[in-house]
Amino acid sequence: MPNNSPFPPMDDLAVFLAVRRAGGFRVAARWLHVSPSTVSETVSRLEARLGVPLFTRTTRSVQLTDAGRALAERIEPVMSEARAALDAAASSTGEVRGRLKLNVPGAVMVDILPPLLDGFLVRHPEVQVEVMVDDRLVDITAVGCDAGIRYDEHLAQDMIAVPIGPRTQWAALAAAPGYLERRGTPRHPRDLMDHDCIRTRFASGALAEWEFERDGEVVFVDPPARIVMAAGGAAAMIDLAIAGHGLIHIFRNWLEPHMESGALVPVLADWWQGFDGPKLYFSSRFMPTALRAFIDFIAEKRGQA
Repeated sequence: MPNNSPFPPMDDLAVFLAVRRAGGFRVAARWLHVSPSTVSETVSRLEARLGVPLFTRTTRSVQLTDAGRALAERIEPVMSEARAALDAAASSTGEVRGRLKLNVPGAVMVDILPPLLDGFLVRHPEVQVEVMVDDRLVDITAVGCDAGIRYDEHLAQDMIAVPIGPRTQWAALAAAPGYLERRGTPRHPRDLMDHDCIRTRFASGALAEWEFERDGEVVFVDPPARIVMAAGGAAAMIDLAIAGHGLIHIFRNWLEPHMESGALVPVLADWWQGFDGPKLYFSSRFMPTALRAFIDFIAEKRGQA
């Protein structure tokens, strides 16, 4: 039966928004679990229906046209509201249903988010969870996520932030006993300039700065990097530190098991700096049922802590 509706199907609009968020047909196809040709055909069908091109295509990139940008800006909140309404209808029997999509840094995937998701999924077996691990600062709405988790991020005016995990975390410094026997133990953060260090490089290309604090004195150090790892390489960095290849400056909770076993030795412990723990942030305008349930679950766990 022909479709005589003046409005394009919602599925076609969802594919259009996925291409916009992904910046290309292939990535959007992976997100949607369909073939790139299906995505391309859907967008072409939508463009033919509207009578205007929505994307400028080259061999290297896909960019929104002015018409495409205007359409995306107007339909994105409508699609979000429609999804929230559908989730609410599906959950009207009392069983929470729907999808929860989170954008998070790799730092919370070690021992903060996994146990929370475990308990949440047991509580709500009909909820589907998708986690995008990305250490860059991104627009969570633009990448199609319901909420994000970040450290110390400046939030847009329509964003709400709630603590998730520990309220305070610590950056710790440690090294293997053998390394300290060979090279000596630093007594001040500036002594690190004469040591081999294992450092993290962010997706932006910048090296993570080493910051220390004691009795109100703050010291920033940019020590020589014997080994540099991407932000997701924490486990390998710890292994290399245990093997004696240098000093490591990273989350204390990641190092504690190795310091307790004696594989690593705390260094400059009176200079370790505390900082605010991660926060879950989300738009104040739209609240899908699954996200509301996750926020309530986090609040419950925080109250039990």
